[in-house]
Amino acid sequence: MNLQPKYRANIPLVEESVRPFWSVMIPVYNCSKYLAKTLESVLMQAPGEEQMQIEVVDDFSSDNPEKVVWEVGHGRVNYFRQSQNLGHTKNFETCLKRSNGLWVHQLHGDDYILPGFYDELHEVIQNNQKIGAAFCQNFSINENDQFIGLSSLIQTEAGVIPDFLSTIAYRQRIFTPSIVVKRAVYEDLGGFDERLKWCEDWEMWVRISKYYEFGYVPKALACYRVHNTSNTARYAKNAIKMLDFVEGIKMVNNYLPEEAKSSHLKEVLNYYGETWVMYEIENALNAGDKKTAWFNWKLANSITSAMSVKIRLAKLAYRIAKT
Repeated sequence: MNLQPKYRANIPLVEESVRPFWSVMIPVYNCSKYLAKTLESVLMQAPGEEQMQIEVVDDFSSDNPEKVVWEVGHGRVNYFRQSQNLGHTKNFETCLKRSNGLWVHQLHGDDYILPGFYDELHEVIQNNQKIGAAFCQNFSINENDQFIGLSSLIQTEAGVIPDFLSTIAYRQRIFTPSIVVKRAVYEDLGGFDERLKWCEDWEMWVRISKYYEFGYVPKALACYRVHNTSNTARYAKNAIKMLDFVEGIKMVNNYLPEEAKSSHLKEVLNYYGETWVMYEIENALNAGDKKTAWFNWKLANSITSAMSVKIRLAKLAYRIAKT
């Protein structure tokens, strides 16, 4: 096993000689009202225990997810509870360390999958033995299970994505419920980067794409939930989201060839400065949160160089000042 930097967990080898193909690891923290839907979506297409491990890993929730596990899982779903709240990245680490399958699906407790998810991804994996990860399209849903979006289509045929690094390093294209990763990849490259609070998943997918091929299924077979109590929503409220993302962009930059680094950094900072930071400024203004609006304005102004963005920022500065 490779020794990882201190900010990435070492994921140990599994000792058992007979292992399930899948480990469905479900990290949860105070999302019990969504958990039944998550578990049901897995159980309705789950093979036996010899082929699929299913486990909920609870980061010391206060809303009793264990009750949901037993009511829905009827003993088929394992339950592990942290002795204290560790934060989501450390909880992800526990998920990876407790997994014993050949492939890991880390399915957050507020998301769910659609029929055919495991069969379709299994087929891509079996047909392309060198891939280290595989994912599909996905829907975005709101807290009422209404469909509000569809992820972009990467390619029209199922199979390996050519030179995926040059795609994923420029735009985050993967939503967490849609991706499965070979456990040996985590053993090789380590766990999620603990220096990042929000975009640790993007950094992980880029890191994997640097060394392994990605498989893809051009069908929406997973659902990513957008709601006001998620990590994403919480970090947006105190502006950690975009500050963290800027750090993630710089980390991602390190995985690219030397000749691509300068142009990549400029392009991605301009793109996300305009599309995401502007969006967060508008959201903060609409919510009457002048402090967060100013924080994100200063961030956007510092990371973007495009004149079109600078003009929009000038107009937004006037709006913020009037708030």
